[in-house]
Amino acid sequence: MRAVQFSEYGPAGVMHVAEVEEPHAGPGTIRIAVRASGLSTGETSIRSGRMRDVVPVTFPYRTGFDAAGVVDEVGDDVTGVGVGDEVFGMTATTARGANADHTVLVAWAPKPAAWSWEEAGGAAGSVETATRVLDRLAVGAGHTVLVQGAAGGVGTVAVQFAVARGATVIGTAGEHNHDFLRSLGSKPTTYGAGLVERVRALAPGGVDAVFDCAGGALPDLIAITGNPARVVTIAPDLTAAALGVHLSHGVPAGDTAAAVGAADPLAVHGLGIAVELAGQGRLRVPVAAAFPLTEATAAHELSESRHARGKIVLVN
Repeated sequence: MRAVQFSEYGPAGVMHVAEVEEPHAGPGTIRIAVRASGLSTGETSIRSGRMRDVVPVTFPYRTGFDAAGVVDEVGDDVTGVGVGDEVFGMTATTARGANADHTVLVAWAPKPAAWSWEEAGGAAGSVETATRVLDRLAVGAGHTVLVQGAAGGVGTVAVQFAVARGATVIGTAGEHNHDFLRSLGSKPTTYGAGLVERVRALAPGGVDAVFDCAGGALPDLIAITGNPARVVTIAPDLTAAALGVHLSHGVPAGDTAAAVGAADPLAVHGLGIAVELAGQGRLRVPVAAAFPLTEATAAHELSESRHARGKIVLVN
């Protein structure tokens, strides 16, 4: 089968499609024939080599963490799903390999009827991450939350999940994305110089928590909450620990503990919440672009441009 991978650090051009052996469902897992899969922005940092001291890599490195497709194998001890079912979900963080013709999922949920394959293929990673961080920050009704980088793949889902929890959400993005953020239920503002003052004008009562999806502004984000413990980042910002900010990641602690501390438990319960919200018309997964599997290089280039609004996906 085909799978996207890279065999050395470098620019997007090191990405390529290889013929590899098919995976098979084991106990507690299912295999799907992939219809669409998500591009992980974190993997662009891994591929470039920027994270080589944080995330050890064994080459070749197969990419992709979330996918959607049709179940074609069901492992032992799995109930509630059968061959032919349409699902979305995620792979084991140690295995990845979702950007392929077939992949094995360790967590999944039924594909919402309202979602296209592209939306479903890029949903699980953003849903899990948004749930994990909002849970850690204990965001709930009556809170005010700032989402830094709100127009990206994770940010768009985080805004909607926070709104669904009853929070008031402020989101940062370029001005051309402000109407888009309003459509998701967020008060928009721009990032960059003057952020602290702009946010205080929008939230005179203060901000309870900050979800940083973008990186590069942690001192301002700390100033906005007044407490680094109320800021959680998912960006590969290695200054976080020194500033007292938690860098949330879902890979097993043994892989990266020496550099960034213990991993947070994966919030796989978020998949079920996503299905419920989608059924109510309260969650969409904005897709910035969909590329054929063979054009993974172009997909990574778009991701690194930082101009993608929503999730970038690969389609089979």
